[in-house]
Amino acid sequence: MDLFESAANVAAEPLASRMRPRNLSEYVGQEHILGKGRLLRRAIQMDQLSSVIFYGPPGTGKTTLAKVIANTTKSHFSTMNAVLAGLKDLDVEISAAKERRSLYGMRTILFIDEVHRWNKRQQDALLPWVENGTVILIGATTENPYFEVNAALVSRSRVFQLKKLEDEDLFKIARQALEDKERGYGRYDVEFEPGALEHLVNVAAGDARSLLNALELAVETTGDSFPPKDGEKIYITKEIAEESIQKKAVLYDKEGDYHFDVISAFIKSLRGSDPDAALYWLARMVSAGEDPRFIFRRMMILASEDVGMADPFALVFVTSCAEAFDRIGLPEGRFHLAHAAIYLATCRKSNSTLAFFDALSDVEKEKKDEVPNHLKDPSRDKDGFGHGEGYLYPHSFKDHWVSQQYLPTGLQGKIYYRPGNLGYEKQIKDEVLEKRQIQLETVVEDEFEEILTYSPGDRKRNMWIERAMGTRSLNLKAQVERLYDGLFLRRHENVLVLNASSGLLLWPLMKKNPEGLSVAVVERKEQKDIIDHYAKELDELSRPLVIVSDAASCFGKLEEGLRFSAISARNIFSRLSESEDSLRNIAGLLENDGCFYLLQSVPSLSSRLSDFSDELSSELKLAEEKIYCKSNPLTSWGEKDLEKLLGKYFPFVETEKMEEKEKRILKKEMLSSWYDNSYRKNLENDIEDRFMSELSDKEVEFSTTTIVARCRKKKRTDKRTKSPTEKDWEKVHEITG
Repeated sequence: MDLFESAANVAAEPLASRMRPRNLSEYVGQEHILGKGRLLRRAIQMDQLSSVIFYGPPGTGKTTLAKVIANTTKSHFSTMNAVLAGLKDLDVEISAAKERRSLYGMRTILFIDEVHRWNKRQQDALLPWVENGTVILIGATTENPYFEVNAALVSRSRVFQLKKLEDEDLFKIARQALEDKERGYGRYDVEFEPGALEHLVNVAAGDARSLLNALELAVETTGDSFPPKDGEKIYITKEIAEESIQKKAVLYDKEGDYHFDVISAFIKSLRGSDPDAALYWLARMVSAGEDPRFIFRRMMILASEDVGMADPFALVFVTSCAEAFDRIGLPEGRFHLAHAAIYLATCRKSNSTLAFFDALSDVEKEKKDEVPNHLKDPSRDKDGFGHGEGYLYPHSFKDHWVSQQYLPTGLQGKIYYRPGNLGYEKQIKDEVLEKRQIQLETVVEDEFEEILTYSPGDRKRNMWIERAMGTRSLNLKAQVERLYDGLFLRRHENVLVLNASSGLLLWPLMKKNPEGLSVAVVERKEQKDIIDHYAKELDELSRPLVIVSDAASCFGKLEEGLRFSAISARNIFSRLSESEDSLRNIAGLLENDGCFYLLQSVPSLSSRLSDFSDELSSELKLAEEKIYCKSNPLTSWGEKDLEKLLGKYFPFVETEKMEEKEKRILKKEMLSSWYDNSYRKNLENDIEDRFMSELSDKEVEFSTTTIVARCRKKKRTDKRTKSPTEKDWEKVHEITG
């Protein structure tokens, strides 16, 4: 039977079927995937849908969403139900799709409801036709597709999870049904006793179909006639509402999706050091008959993955509990399950063992790196090749340790293990870091001595100087990390980056919002080309929208009504006194709980060339007094001025000052630009020759000051607030003991 048959007998259909939305404007809920700017909404509107799987509980709108797509697309839309259809039916659909493609160049979208009901053979039969584009698959399933759908099919589809509807969504759906005269009950005068409709919504628990079925039963069995007559008054009491809907029982299925959800909740409770929650989820599993050995295996993994070196005894303890359980069994063995869970939930945590996977990644990349000569086995080739020569035997030195390198040459200085600040790891951290620092210093010294044997023009030496002097990129990276510290984005939220340059501020945000819209504003086409080049690796719908414009003029180029959860920018306020309009526009584009993050250099607080000159210092200082005077909008403002401006539009402003000192070589081209654009017109005499002679190629320690600003319209109470620092926790421990 066609799931989307025409509405010839609409009146005979159940209310839930009659009230299915016909387009996106009628669709209610699922804002995280269908809100303005969201990935799926853009795909539907642009008719560029690729294969997708809709996953979610019953009544959340999976089939309805497929119907909306059917009403929107220009492709041929075919439907199948995996419960009723088999391979023969699939063959018929594939043959028709190939014919449409070859004769008319028309795409086919194939919707398969309950796709998880097909066995592996049936799903495998569908795979090649999805892969070669004969059909675009829309699958709907109430089971987790990563467990119930062919992995190859999932890998070729984008999975969208539909969540249970909010109460506000259900009220809106109920109002639509009560007001619609053609498909709903708008022809009747329906009234609810206070609390009756609320009861239906509450018990429906996010299931729109359950709500509409209950509403249908309540309305059509309460009137004086069946069906009710036009204009008839229908009054629904709480008792009628309660009779019209029944609560559902939530079951634990050891073989189903819920099994994995509960063990996940248990492990996350242990990791989060919550013994109460851990015992609750443990009780849920034991009560449902979960295999205790499975639970112990997961706790053993956690003892190394999430506790690790913070408490090396944890693995021994959990293993002992598991062995005791094997000897004792149920029901007394539940004490050992609880004992292990409480221990893991209350002990110190560290995930430093994950360093192994960083090392494993380097092993895969550096397979040709030889073992350093001093670490090779000397028992066979010591005389011929000098294997083992230069090895320092640690036990021959004080404290049984000596500084020498144990990594391959290409990885010297590489850091994998980062000890934490809790438990046993805190005890060994200082010693580990002290020894590592000495080893790293040895690497630098050895490299420097080696490079000195090359001629001054040698390429390797020049590369070393670049590494030594080129700390600016590291400073910028540190600034960006500091800027986004504590920023939390949901996967579907929209972001805007002003003055995105080549993507410095953009890429970290795009990792956080893979299903949201990312917009980058750049000043030059060359910058857009760079971002577009790297974005080619992403599918078309996931790529950022790049706009070439200055920050002040870009706002009119954005889609009307588009709002962002986060806006970030770097150095957009060159003339602070002229920047108020831009800031007003930024505040207007943010969601009610959105945030504006800014990196802003302050010219008046950075190094000046007079700091690096001996002969011309007094003359340069006189020029700089004019360059940095109050009448110059480029340089006359400071940190307090910026805070004051931000405070006009954001009640909550948090700023911090980052002062960076880096070694630079004053290049001739850079000095010429500074002299021509600033110094020349502010000097009494032209001193360009002396200026260039003294400062060109001079190595200096250059200081820059950047303001990190985090602004919000309202105080946040969720994860977007700044993360507590180590000092914050120390204060807590002092108070609580």
